[in-house]
Amino acid sequence: MERGRELEPFTYEPPKLDEHDVRVSVTHCGLCYTDVHGIDDHWGITPFPFVPGHEIVGHVSEVGPAVTDLREGDRVGVGWQGRSCGRCEGCIGEEEHLCVEVAENAAWSPYGGFSTSFKVDSRFAYQLPEAMPSEEAAVMLCAGLTVYSPLRTYGVGPSHRVGVIGVGGLGHLAIQFAHALGCDVTAISSSPGKEEEARALGADHFILAGDKAAIERQELTFDMLLYTAHADLDWTPLMQALRNRGRMVMVGFPPVDVRFDAMELVIHQNSMTGSLFGSCAMMREMLAFAEAKGIRPMVEVMPMGQVNEAIRRLKENRARYRIVLANDDAV
Repeated sequence: MERGRELEPFTYEPPKLDEHDVRVSVTHCGLCYTDVHGIDDHWGITPFPFVPGHEIVGHVSEVGPAVTDLREGDRVGVGWQGRSCGRCEGCIGEEEHLCVEVAENAAWSPYGGFSTSFKVDSRFAYQLPEAMPSEEAAVMLCAGLTVYSPLRTYGVGPSHRVGVIGVGGLGHLAIQFAHALGCDVTAISSSPGKEEEARALGADHFILAGDKAAIERQELTFDMLLYTAHADLDWTPLMQALRNRGRMVMVGFPPVDVRFDAMELVIHQNSMTGSLFGSCAMMREMLAFAEAKGIRPMVEVMPMGQVNEAIRRLKENRARYRIVLANDDAV
């Protein structure tokens, strides 16, 4: 396919396995907005012809000669990262997601999960909890890890107040994780119709993102604000809602530059930071925690052949809250 075009059938020879690789027969693959960014070459790094897909679940169908921990038939999941260089500071420090070559190491390189099979470094193929349905596991491999990682990295727990900005594909999982960690959780959404659902997911409070007065009343309230949306916001009152040494964590991509009164960072020793999915160890921890706490994504399953309709639903904000594509024999 070409940049920005609808996806169309594409046939290619299965890439040869390297010694640590496995080939996975794909049963399910989640649709993430990052796939849309890839299709549109938003970052200028998309290899064409391009097969998207990085929330992948399937069964191992072939193993490389150096693979020891996976066997043919194992059910595995793969997230955004499909390999790493193994040599840089991030890799040596067991923070593989911070690999200097991460842009080249996406699971969709050379071809991703919107396919019948794909290859991946076995160290980034994770055996899944037996009771976790494949369509739900697919979403956890990217969206779940993305929101779980900063909550754990910055140590939030029962004594902390967490605000989740955006109740969507990422946010609906962030609410569940923060609630399961014992936090006092506030959902901040631009959609008033999501209040009931947000509370059912574990939110203790609900605020409309466009209600400036309501946000201003939260001054010095939150230990963490987790931005999971893709919307432009009035950032100054949100930054003022952080407590002393509070942290704004960005896991979503705002559509325009973020602007706020930086004086708040100085006066209250606050910070704004980004978070990029998570390490291999964090992935395994997240999957175990989600299973133990009963955290489940809300998914719509569609046939892989309807991928373009699924993309339209995502772009039109009609997904509730994640779409997962299933190959024919898995539907």
